[in-house]
Amino acid sequence: MSRRFRLYLIKPSHYDDDGYVIQWLRSAIPSNSLAVMHGLAEDCRARGALGGDFDIVAMDETNTRVRPEKIAAEIAQGGGLVCLVGVQSNQFPRAMDIARRLREAGVQVAIGGFHVSGCLAMLPEMPADLREAQALGVSLFAGEAEGRLEAVLADAYAGALKPLYNFMNDLPSLDGAPIPILSPALVSRTAGLVTSFDAGRGCPFQCSFCTIINVQGRKSRHRSADDVEAIVRANLANGVSHFFITDDNLARNRNWEPIFDRLIEMRKREKLSFHFVVQVDTLVHRIPRFIEKAAAAGVRRVFLGLESINPESLVSAKKKQNRIAEYREMLLAWKAVGCFTYAGYILGFPGDTPDSIVRDIEIIKRELPLDLLEFFCLTPLPGSEDHQRLAREGVAMDPDMNKYDLEHVVTGHPKMSKAEWERAYRLAWETYYTPQHMETVLRRAMATGISPGKMMFLLIWFWGCVTLEKIHPLEGGYLRRKVRRDRRPGLPLENPLVFYPRYLADLARKHLVIARFVWRMGAVRRALKRDPAARAYRDEALTPVSATDLDELEMFNVTSAARAAGDKAKKKLTVA
Repeated sequence: MSRRFRLYLIKPSHYDDDGYVIQWLRSAIPSNSLAVMHGLAEDCRARGALGGDFDIVAMDETNTRVRPEKIAAEIAQGGGLVCLVGVQSNQFPRAMDIARRLREAGVQVAIGGFHVSGCLAMLPEMPADLREAQALGVSLFAGEAEGRLEAVLADAYAGALKPLYNFMNDLPSLDGAPIPILSPALVSRTAGLVTSFDAGRGCPFQCSFCTIINVQGRKSRHRSADDVEAIVRANLANGVSHFFITDDNLARNRNWEPIFDRLIEMRKREKLSFHFVVQVDTLVHRIPRFIEKAAAAGVRRVFLGLESINPESLVSAKKKQNRIAEYREMLLAWKAVGCFTYAGYILGFPGDTPDSIVRDIEIIKRELPLDLLEFFCLTPLPGSEDHQRLAREGVAMDPDMNKYDLEHVVTGHPKMSKAEWERAYRLAWETYYTPQHMETVLRRAMATGISPGKMMFLLIWFWGCVTLEKIHPLEGGYLRRKVRRDRRPGLPLENPLVFYPRYLADLARKHLVIARFVWRMGAVRRALKRDPAARAYRDEALTPVSATDLDELEMFNVTSAARAAGDKAKKKLTVA
């Protein structure tokens, strides 16, 4: 074993409903927090921050088993620090379980991420779970680590970590900061060899359910085009060419155009091949050249914060920038440049009921050219205005942070019981991901020049995660791994004679179901590819936007609020 100081950077997962760590042979979403911290640590090491070399080990628990006792034994040889990075609220209980075992062995531990930062930013007092961490001797880090990691490492090297490092009132500039980077070995543990980076941080909008604006601020802080080029080139040199740009809203990054121009130049002049997934708002089509340049820069998939087609729901969440009258125009603009469209859709707004949710999803299926719809329960995440308000008003919220994953119901609703809300969540997935609608999405893909094979893969991924794994697709992966001993404390350790046969039988069953479904959807794909008329397919969703939409589409007539939104849009057209 090495006798040098060791820095462990661990991105924790969280527990499923049976208490097992959610982990895969290949996970889906790479951790930008881990990439950022690894890049900062490499920079500290290159500059000799501790007066000499030290070891850096980065681990993503969604695809790698974390063994606290083994880590403690390795650190014991020469000292070290374990940083649990990018810890979201739903991951905090798992992070604490890892930290307890490390602290029992005398290892220095620090926890940072959105849960710590959000709580300290929005609550008048430190909540009980953070106080418990400090009582264990765990150091808390709030804010961003650019320009601060070196001081933390120096304190850990001296064995003198502070109980709290709070930089929430001093958000750093990103221009010229060390670039986010992960090793090829770590990236190889993701499905599709995908890595991530942030081109900027901050969002100007005021959505009440959002933690980004209170943790990363509402002012655009961005990397330069030189920085982004360096990130892409460093990864290309490692054989990595697929990226998830994690900006909560890339369209509001003030540097988006120089970044896109640089990427376009690299693709054109050097014939480099790389592709991106990005996140933007629903007014992006109003930004001149954004969509066209995004596609030319290599953007192939775009995630949109659609959230609802009910104007009342959008207003209640301060999502005033979403205008349902412009949804079709925006989505068709992305279709025109051959991009896959994902949209987030929130369930549990004050006016929602199971019936209204199903009704609205059926409207979306007919009238909006969306590919993938992702459903989330409206959740008062620590760090959001919603959580701050409920805490101030003394409204009951589930104390188990493991449930704050946007899939579980954690507070009350004015129209739905907990059971009804949970049923509505299941119904939403079942309503959208029917074989019939998946076939329609494949037909639209053929008609808009998008690969039906890739579309089929994504549709089956989403369907399989929810239907078979009972896990949100964003937490999905390939080949679910369950370690018998990695069960949440307080739950019984299962008998190996029961656990392993059931686990293997479950894997076999799921693969059989998936194989049948792949064959079924594959037959649809093959038929479409043989059909000479497939590219001429048109339905209501793919029909070009028309002034008559506001009178004829159900989306603008289903409620009084929808009619009001349609009338407002018609008045604007009349004035124009």
